[in-house]
Amino acid sequence: MGAGRGGPVVLQRDCEVTLIPGGDKLLLAEGERVMVTQALGGTFTVQTELGYLVRVSPQDSDALGLQQGGADGAGGSTEPPGVEPRPVDRELVMEQLRTVFDPEIPVNVVDLGLIYDCVVGSLADGSHSVEIKMSMTAPGCGMGDVLREDARDRVMALPGVGEVDVELVWDPPWDLSRMSDAARLQLGMF
Repeated sequence: MGAGRGGPVVLQRDCEVTLIPGGDKLLLAEGERVMVTQALGGTFTVQTELGYLVRVSPQDSDALGLQQGGADGAGGSTEPPGVEPRPVDRELVMEQLRTVFDPEIPVNVVDLGLIYDCVVGSLADGSHSVEIKMSMTAPGCGMGDVLREDARDRVMALPGVGEVDVELVWDPPWDLSRMSDAARLQLGMF
């Protein structure tokens, strides 16, 4: 997980965060102590001194004294420098979506079964369009817009992608049967 695991982290600057699960914005002040509870996909879930769970975006990781991105493949090209990028296809997009994590559950949105459809098309300029239908574990989840933007940003970061549309859908309703075996195993649901 990196710095901050097992002990408090002192914020190095003011930082806008998102309350979990409501999705409201909150400003944490420089000097405030937080505890990092999850660091996946470049985002951080932290617990405040008042007990709130909040999400810190990758752009604000420096407020925690942590590096943006991380070793878990958050965003950007999946190829090393100097290597020709892979062609944009559904498999590549799904790999990229595996770097988007639910802030409360340490499982990515693909393995949670939140990605209902993913279609890659071609645009007139030679780039690709990507249309994603995505759900949440519950219709009232305030993190829907946050996770939708995370998914859009991660896919947009792929070389050759010119447009990304992520639509939140509720039909069929999400249930535990949509989770991958790996996610169930990780969460002890076997």
